[in-house]
Amino acid sequence: MFANRYTALLDACALVGVLKRNLLLTLAEAEFFRVRWSAQVLDETERALAGIFATRGSSDPNGQAARQRSRMEMAFEDALVSDFDELLKVCGGLSDPKDAHVLAAAVKTQAATIVTDNLKDFPAKVLGPLNIEARSADDFIADTIALDPGRAVAAIRRMRESFRKPEMTPDRLLITMEATGLTATVDTLRGYIRSL
Repeated sequence: MFANRYTALLDACALVGVLKRNLLLTLAEAEFFRVRWSAQVLDETERALAGIFATRGSSDPNGQAARQRSRMEMAFEDALVSDFDELLKVCGGLSDPKDAHVLAAAVKTQAATIVTDNLKDFPAKVLGPLNIEARSADDFIADTIALDPGRAVAAIRRMRESFRKPEMTPDRLLITMEATGLTATVDTLRGYIRSL
């Protein structure tokens, strides 16, 4: 997977959790892959984030979610996939027709992978003929790290060092990852904890 060749379309469920989002975008920024998303994916992400912020008692959950979205869009200006409506007709067969826009955007941008935690919604029998696979965020992150552990761990260390509230030790980072379901990622990183 190299940024000039490998493209991954991120589904909203992979972008809502702060740690998953940070890991995916950190690895994309380190040019392990080209990140792509659609306006619909970002809309879903923004709505979900606003709900999380509201549950946490934020005085401005919508504004906070909009700022998160804006940061992502500014950091990855070329990530937006558009003009894929004509491809919706070849994206039938999904268990939830509301997910057709995700697959259509992936087809449009020639993504090799849809990173999603809703794997059952993207069956191989539908994606296979389109040369696309669906991977969980955890498996995708773990496999990406394994491509070049030194470079990936260095990027993740920079991400960890940027955390301020609260600051995070390498041990705490792995515990937090495991608590959010990133078990394959933790297994991959555990041997590099001194470099994290």
